[in-house]
Amino acid sequence: MTCAELVELVTAYLEGELDPSTETRFIEHLAVCEGCERYLDQIRATIRELGTLAPESLSEPARTNLLAAFRSWHTG
Repeated sequence: MTCAELVELVTAYLEGELDPSTETRFIEHLAVCEGCERYLDQIRATIRELGTLAPESLSEPARTNLLAAFRSWHTG
């Protein structure tokens, strides 16, 4: 598995949606790629932090900017 493939699959991995073969390749890649391991840790931290936000606690501009940032986020 390449780093780009891992990035594309990270959400499915975190949601337990990968088939067993792909999950094995994903985990094997993490074992040898420090950068992807760090990326996965950053995604987990982001999910954890964003999970503490109540949507109503964000101002409309903040909510719009956050959604725009995620929509424009492209992987290599």
